[in-house]
Amino acid sequence: MGGRYAFIDEVKIWCESGRGGDGMIHFRREKYVDRGGPDGGDGGDGGDVIIVGNSKYRSLLHLKYNPHHRAGNGKPGGPNNKKGARGKDVIIEVPPGTVIKDAETGEVVCEITAHGEKKVLLKGGKGGRGNAFFKSATRQAPDIAEKGQPGTGKWFIFELKLLADAGLVGLPNAGKSSLLRRLSAARPKVASYPFTTLEPHLGVVSVSHSQTFVLADIPGIIENAHEGRGLGIQFLRHIERTKVLIFMLAPDLELPVRSQWELLRKELRKYNTLLLEKPFLIVFSKSDLIPAEDERRKLINEFKDLTVGKLFVSSATGEGLNELVNQTYNLIQRAELEQVPAI
Repeated sequence: MGGRYAFIDEVKIWCESGRGGDGMIHFRREKYVDRGGPDGGDGGDGGDVIIVGNSKYRSLLHLKYNPHHRAGNGKPGGPNNKKGARGKDVIIEVPPGTVIKDAETGEVVCEITAHGEKKVLLKGGKGGRGNAFFKSATRQAPDIAEKGQPGTGKWFIFELKLLADAGLVGLPNAGKSSLLRRLSAARPKVASYPFTTLEPHLGVVSVSHSQTFVLADIPGIIENAHEGRGLGIQFLRHIERTKVLIFMLAPDLELPVRSQWELLRKELRKYNTLLLEKPFLIVFSKSDLIPAEDERRKLINEFKDLTVGKLFVSSATGEGLNELVNQTYNLIQRAELEQVPAI
C-alpha cells in the first residue's frame, strides 16, 4: 500500500485476557471405598495480553485491520490433583515508541520504547481452586470448588511516536525532505507542492565513523495544525520524542521567514507547551536562492533576539550541511547530558 495509507500511527484495539479455568470437585476412586479423599485439581490461569516491541514494524498498519485480540481461557482442573492448562497468551507486537492509553479515560497505561521490550497489558483471570485445596482436619470430604476468575476486556488506543534524536520542523515545501535525502539514506518523496510528505521518515545521519544520530522529517505544519488542520495533530506527536528541533525556514515561501518561525512556534505551543523547551537550531533552507551577503545579514538580523545557532543550508549545493550535522549532534549530546525529558 502506498501514499498516506502506508503509515498508521493510531489505532483503537480491543484487548481481552483469558478467563481462569474452574477448579474441579472430584474424589479418589479406590477399591472397596465408595468415596476416597478429595483430589480435584485447580483450574489453569487465563492467558495474558502482552505487548512486545519489534523494530521490524514502522507503523501500526498491521493492527488497523486486526482490532480484536483475545487471550485463551484456562482449562478446568482434573482428577488426581491435576492442574488445568494455562490459557494461551496473546502477543501484540508494536514498533518501539508506541504508547498505549485507556480508550475511556485517556490515561497512559504503558509504553514500549525498545526492541524486545515486553509489558503485560492485561493479566488473565486466576484459575479456581479444586476441592483438594479445601480439605482440612475438620473437613475431610469438601464438595466445593472455586470458579475461575473472569478475564478483563477493554478498548485501548495505541499511539506511535517516532523515536528520533532530532526533528525537522517547517511549513510544506520548506525543504525538509530534500535535506533528509542529502544527509541520510532515507528516500522521502520530494516535489514542489504541499504535503508531498504524507508520513514521517527517519534517516540515520553519520557524523563520524562511530557517531550517528536519527533525524525525522515531519510532514509540513500549517496554521491551526494543532486542531488537526492539514496533516496536523496526526503528525505533531512525532516531534514530542525528539531531543532537538531544527526549524526549517525557506526564503521562497509566501510567508516571510520570521512569520514562518512565529507560526511554527505558535502551533507547537498550542499542541504542547513542553515542545518549546527543547533545544533548537534555526536553518535558512534553500540558501542557493539567497546568495547575496546583505540579504543573509538581513535575515540573521531578524533573529538577533535568539541566541541559538543560525545556519544557511542548501540541499542542492551542499552548503552548510557539515556544519548542520555537527551542530545538531553537539546539541543532541548536550541535551542528553542535561537529560532533556521526552514528552
